[in-house]
Amino acid sequence: MQLIDTHAHLASGKVAANVEGIVQRAADAGVGTIVSIATGPEDWDADLALAERFPGVYATAGIHPHAASQASDEAFARMRTLLAHPRVVGVGETGLDYHYDFSPRDAQRDNFARHLEISRETGKPLLVHNRTSDEDLRALLREAGQGTMGVLHSFSSSRALLEEALAMGWYASFSGMVTFRNFEGADFVRMVPADRIMVETDTPYLAPVPHRGKTNEPAFVTHVAARCAELRGEDPAGFAARTTENARRFYGI
Repeated sequence: MQLIDTHAHLASGKVAANVEGIVQRAADAGVGTIVSIATGPEDWDADLALAERFPGVYATAGIHPHAASQASDEAFARMRTLLAHPRVVGVGETGLDYHYDFSPRDAQRDNFARHLEISRETGKPLLVHNRTSDEDLRALLREAGQGTMGVLHSFSSSRALLEEALAMGWYASFSGMVTFRNFEGADFVRMVPADRIMVETDTPYLAPVPHRGKTNEPAFVTHVAARCAELRGEDPAGFAARTTENARRFYGI
């Protein structure tokens, strides 16, 4: 059973020092491909270096909503250059976060809109973070999201947002939260079409049961896939194969 971890932060300080062992443990667990997600310009070179070092690792380039107030024209110009690299397969992580509000909301909305524009220009998909910002995210998708492809990553939000994204042909990805006792999104796992559901770890965060409380890593995506298959009433091997096919199609890898 081969799986793809569609969203991990391998350049994070919590895992970067042990990345060789983490990639090997993932391969040993049947996770042969990992997409290492950038959150800002400070990650871009490190993520690309990992993608060039490990054949099964790919990178992205984007500016997280937490850092939206630090985005600049120069950063977006460099992002466009990086996205021309064949190992850089996605735009993000981007989106909105009104829970922490580390950047002003108008800056977050502008940042996300510029990512939507770059996704349309480059044809590379968006990796979208959302926290307590459903209404504005839906409005931006309606206004500027046409002609883009994206995924609502680690989805745990509202039915209305999921329905809107699915109607646009977007994907949804689920993380270790699906294994938590208090997870309330089982219906969301079931409502995503079979050809648009993906799985992720969000390494180093959100380690699934039975590793909850530990530093997450891509090998643990096997638990996410098994729980999603259980919630959907599907064969685990068949579900894993479909998510792998979906991820390859989504990222073009």
